[in-house]
Amino acid sequence: MIRMHNVGKSYPYQGGRTWVLRQISLAIDAGDYVTIMGPSGSGKSTLLSILGMLDGEFEGEYHFDGEPVHGLNPKQRNRLNKDNIGFVFQHFHLLDELTVFENLDLPLSYRDIPRPERAARVAEALDRFQIVGKKDLYPVQLSGGQQQQVAVARAVITEPRIVLADEPTGSLHWQQGERIMALLQALNRQGTTIIQVTHDERVAGYGERIIRLADGWLSDAGNG
Repeated sequence: MIRMHNVGKSYPYQGGRTWVLRQISLAIDAGDYVTIMGPSGSGKSTLLSILGMLDGEFEGEYHFDGEPVHGLNPKQRNRLNKDNIGFVFQHFHLLDELTVFENLDLPLSYRDIPRPERAARVAEALDRFQIVGKKDLYPVQLSGGQQQQVAVARAVITEPRIVLADEPTGSLHWQQGERIMALLQALNRQGTTIIQVTHDERVAGYGERIIRLADGWLSDAGNG
């Protein structure tokens, strides 16, 4: 599914360049559950951003199902992203002025999906993630764990092939975090590829493989 070869990322700095990622080569197959780990500043979130096609300014090659992401223009890259990838963020990124129902409907509204089908898919997601009773509430009325449940539901409502999770339990106490990790693990068992960034070994333990970064370099691709 994903093949990277010598991917690098740098920024101009004092007449030269400072490198965030260097010569990253890795492969991730459909159905994998992968954790990216490393100390602060090691390039974890930058790598996740490139994997998620949010950042197209990098060196090297990135193929997604044979598509050369490194050669796509922003419009093409955005389309590939929308068709295949869902995101879960540490700080939820829900829209405060929208209800839970409206937050879940939002990604569907960007697609050519009839309103009745959208409503049915939102209802299914509410039931699946056990948040039916929260559908008319606003994010501020929810606990952190409930907000992250909504965020996970929103990430998968378009049925993406990959879910990218950046510190998915970072804003939660561990009991809430366990519920979120159980949700991600269940999604993976149903066939969704999960790629998560974390500094927490407990969270990493839910995955099947750990990719480790150090100072922008790949120190362990987790291939066994």
